[in-house]
Amino acid sequence: MTDWLSATWEASWRPFQYFNLYRLILAGVVLLAGLLPEGWVASLHLGYSLAFMLAALLYLAVVAAGFLASIHWQRRFNFQLSFQVIIDALVIGAWMFASGGVSSGVGTLMLVSLATASLVGRGRLVLFYAALATIATLGGQVFGVLVRNLEPASIVQAGLLSAGFFATAILARLLGQRLMVNEELARQRGISLENQSRISQRVIERMQDGVLVVDSHGLVQRHNPMAVEMLGSAPAPGASLGGFCAPLAAALAGWQGAAARATTDFTPATRGELRARFEQTDSSAGEVLIFIEDIGRIQERAQQLKLAALGRLTASIAHEIRNPLSAIGHAGELLREERRGAMQDRLLKILSDNVARLNRIVADILELGRRDRMQAEFIPFRAFCEQFIDSFASFQGVAPGVIVLEASAECAIHFDRTHLHQVLWNLLDNALRHCRSLPGSVCVRTAAGRADGLLEVHVTDDGGGVPEGERAQIFEPFFTTHHLGTGLGLFIARELCEANGASLDLDPEARCGHFILVGRSDTCQLPEATGARAAS
Repeated sequence: MTDWLSATWEASWRPFQYFNLYRLILAGVVLLAGLLPEGWVASLHLGYSLAFMLAALLYLAVVAAGFLASIHWQRRFNFQLSFQVIIDALVIGAWMFASGGVSSGVGTLMLVSLATASLVGRGRLVLFYAALATIATLGGQVFGVLVRNLEPASIVQAGLLSAGFFATAILARLLGQRLMVNEELARQRGISLENQSRISQRVIERMQDGVLVVDSHGLVQRHNPMAVEMLGSAPAPGASLGGFCAPLAAALAGWQGAAARATTDFTPATRGELRARFEQTDSSAGEVLIFIEDIGRIQERAQQLKLAALGRLTASIAHEIRNPLSAIGHAGELLREERRGAMQDRLLKILSDNVARLNRIVADILELGRRDRMQAEFIPFRAFCEQFIDSFASFQGVAPGVIVLEASAECAIHFDRTHLHQVLWNLLDNALRHCRSLPGSVCVRTAAGRADGLLEVHVTDDGGGVPEGERAQIFEPFFTTHHLGTGLGLFIARELCEANGASLDLDPEARCGHFILVGRSDTCQLPEATGARAAS
């Protein structure tokens, strides 16, 4: 037996218990044979005397004690096995001697005990068991030839039987070792499979995508927690996919009927749009794997990639673009002082306007890079907006009354002042660009107080609104529908809102320009000093 197997193999007590059970039955049959008619057991050549009955009873007691020990005292396996084999060798040897030697056929019982002991035994002990059986058989036969005048030729028969003992022990040992090696290999593979199953289960549980396993009958077999979160509820064990999520079941049926692609978008009743990807498994049950992705998260991931690229671009813009722009603008100012004519003034005006536009793009991108540097506080919204609208209207040259404010004096918003100023500036600049510039064309108002502690700020204009086909792109960087726009105003406004724990969205049902800013509001946190400073 190899060293690793000796160190890892545990004694197989269950086969040893079966071995003891067989010996217990054998001892009981021998004892019971004494109660049968003599003609029935004449071929055994046994004389059922009182001494024989006492010996059989003692053997039954020893075997019963060994059987109980193998169940309740599972220690010192080799000692218990060796002791029981020695008892068998002595008892079967004596029985064979009493039955007339090798010719009685009792020696075959020794083969059964020896083979079983060799299967469950360890190491070189099996050779000891074979040697012990040989001594009992040959010794008993030689003694029978000398004392009971048995045939001397029977010694050769006993020798052949003894050789069979060694052959049986060795072959059974090799077979037992092979079985134990296979058992150890199966155990190790079972452990590896269990570990792999646990790792796979943990990976599936931690996946950002939902996973469903559906059998060929459309019944949900397994799912992960993300699938429950995406679909709004957990399917009952063995539930039908059609009863659990009808849109997903319809998408699966379309894919199985080759009427749809392997990737399909669907909308459950409890959540926004999701994307399902179907894969057929090679299992015998014909199960189908369904991977569910949140389209919103996919778009957010794409947006993050854009932000990462934009961040890398920001560092180069500050040095590679702004400095040349300053030089171009300065050269334009010098040329304007010469006043060569109307044509030159017109060209210099075009040059100046485009330099200013590029400077705005650079400033917006650099502002976006400072989105994480903020000091949020509770700001009295009405007082802040009054000052902001005055300065904004003065800077942009907006006529009085075009921008109106409808906000309660008690409401406050948790925001960084610089960020809030930039967000409102971008929203109002966008509203002025598309409105009709009439009194009240642009309105900044707050909604009624919400029970969840949030403040809604609505910025509306009386323009034509955002076309349906462009609403999905309105917050993307560098997307603009105006020739003077940079395409960064709304994008930066939303990014600054998210940095302050707020949200900025376009009202999907409005026919005009209507943006909704939702931020944290808590009037109890509004200090008096802050309100006084804003009002001054």
